[in-house]
Amino acid sequence: MIGSGISRTDGPLKVTGRARYSAERQELGPTLHAYVLGAGIGLGRIERLDTAKAEAAPGVRLVLTHRNAPAQAPALEHADMFDAQPQLWSDRIDRYGMPIALVVADSFEEARAAAAIIEVDYVADPDAAYEMGTEQPAEPWHEASRHGDLDAGLRQSAATIDVTYSTPYHFGHPMELNAAIADWREGHLTLFLTAQMIAPLRDALAETLLLHPDAITIDSAFIGGGFGSKIALHAEAVLTSLAAMQLGRPVKLILTRRQLFTLIGHRAATVSRIRLGATADGKLHAIGHDARVQTSPWGNWSEGVATVARPLYPAPHRLTRTAHRELDLGAAEPVRGPGELSGLMVLESAIDELAHKLDIDPVEFRLRNDTNLDPEKKVPLSSRRLGECLTEGAERFGWDQRPKQPASRRDGRWLIGYGVASSMRGHFQTKTDVIVRLEPDGTVIVRSDMTDLGTGTYTIAAQVAATALGVGVEQVKVELARTNFPRSEGSGGSWGSGNTSVAVDRACQILRGKITEVAGTGFNDLFAEVRRHFPDGLEATGHTRGQKQEPDYTDYSIFTYGASFAEVAVDIDTAEVRLRRMLGVFSAGRILNPKTARSQLIGGMIWGVSAALHEGAYADPRHGHWVNGDLAEYLMPTHADLPDIEAVMLDDFDERANHLGVKGIGELGAGGTGGSVANAVFNATGVRVRDFPIRIDRLLSGLPKD
Repeated sequence: MIGSGISRTDGPLKVTGRARYSAERQELGPTLHAYVLGAGIGLGRIERLDTAKAEAAPGVRLVLTHRNAPAQAPALEHADMFDAQPQLWSDRIDRYGMPIALVVADSFEEARAAAAIIEVDYVADPDAAYEMGTEQPAEPWHEASRHGDLDAGLRQSAATIDVTYSTPYHFGHPMELNAAIADWREGHLTLFLTAQMIAPLRDALAETLLLHPDAITIDSAFIGGGFGSKIALHAEAVLTSLAAMQLGRPVKLILTRRQLFTLIGHRAATVSRIRLGATADGKLHAIGHDARVQTSPWGNWSEGVATVARPLYPAPHRLTRTAHRELDLGAAEPVRGPGELSGLMVLESAIDELAHKLDIDPVEFRLRNDTNLDPEKKVPLSSRRLGECLTEGAERFGWDQRPKQPASRRDGRWLIGYGVASSMRGHFQTKTDVIVRLEPDGTVIVRSDMTDLGTGTYTIAAQVAATALGVGVEQVKVELARTNFPRSEGSGGSWGSGNTSVAVDRACQILRGKITEVAGTGFNDLFAEVRRHFPDGLEATGHTRGQKQEPDYTDYSIFTYGASFAEVAVDIDTAEVRLRRMLGVFSAGRILNPKTARSQLIGGMIWGVSAALHEGAYADPRHGHWVNGDLAEYLMPTHADLPDIEAVMLDDFDERANHLGVKGIGELGAGGTGGSVANAVFNATGVRVRDFPIRIDRLLSGLPKD
């Protein structure tokens, strides 16, 4: 079954409405409903808070504020995503929309109406900082990597560029809103929660609420997308827990779409100065990437845009580093393709600039700078097939038909251009435990607290177990996402499928070994032997060890690779950009399920298109709120913006990643794709836009005059 493109095993549940998402769970009985009132300033404190009218409103059971909220762990500056995240802990306001009250009522409408009549006066901090700016950083450099002498390398180069790119804030909001149902009974807290990584969230919630982790159960059986927005501990989990513990009743909180913009983290805005130098024959001689990224006083996430060049291209002189711009906008968090989406979009655009300056074809330039050795760690790059992705993609796309000169091809009033970009993503492997149980009735049960965000975990876990045990996939029942199941690191970082499949296979091999010990090697009926020798059933736990133990990151650098190709048309009169077609070719280890993998890759490629042409959030420099904090004005591509997108997966097996040869694929499609679109726009128009997204106003004035 491994490698078979079967449909999702949980598909029938979803299309018939029988898959219950967190806010739809009914096991706890009728719930009260909560609504969050958010702060109306970006930084300062509450001067007056009058909740009397709200407390007397129809149906209201509780109004929580900093004056009556239960004791919690203290708030930490520069906190990790899984540190304590107390809510309603002070009259201090640290970001726009921060919860200042929680109203709990018999219905959602009553809770919302009561929240609207709470009276609040604020004192705003005049020193609040909400703007990134473009000036060179005065802050200290972080995460610096230096090899050789960048300045000397640039002086020695036949061609150089020194350019500045910027990317805006991005949000990773799935269709399913962040939500929680909490219930406190007999000293135990149960939550149905929208969560990507439930074990770390349980630990963080326990720390916040001053409870032992064993006093909390989290269940996230079905998740309607994540993209990073459900990794960290957020307000919905803490606030529902506080209210349920105080009322002794189940409490439900569903954040509104607008509240997701203020209560959930974002991808940091970045400003990148990129300096590249190459020899006359197109070999990179110097690579410099100085990145300035937004951070927060209350979070420690740093968007790794400057790190993407390190393993991608060789050059003897290199300097990559990051500076932080601390703003009062709330904490940045990982969003799909963290580091790579923004970093590769700007780096691959700059690579295209240098190739154009040298008059070398962009695919050929990248091939001349391919390598099988990690340029900085000086160890082999395991299963690096970037060159094959580029050459296979170029042939399939018809790259030889690319316009050789920018703004030289037209189709009526449309300017036509082609673009290419490389993509890569690190292979991460983290500790994961999975129990596989054989029942005498012929059922295989797989259990882990691993989550399925809609990406196909239920399906691939069943496929791996079916393959390892030699049974039909219909015999495998996969149970996920409860904290009383074996612990994993959940979904995120493109590590979920690799971790889970390896652990499932190992558990199955242990089971086969136990049966072989009593039945010999020639048995034909697995479950007949289970009934004969193990009448109560048989189970085993499989482990995937963490990165300090496996894979071999000392002797090898392990990544996934890809190349994306785009054709765009730009209206010469209006500067409207239309994507005509897109191809991605990827090398990502052994593919467990080509149908779900294709879905992941195409979804990632669409993220790249969105970042290049549509997407960006903008903070009001006066008050720190998101000016376009809703789906009416936060633009994303629709079906009308997207032609058929093709994703091709090379046949691959990386034995250094793990014994199954599998690697993660969820974020690979997002990296670099934006660069191929941007490069196609340049090829079509001759205009290089360095501030993303490529809006009409940034393109129109430079178009050819006709």
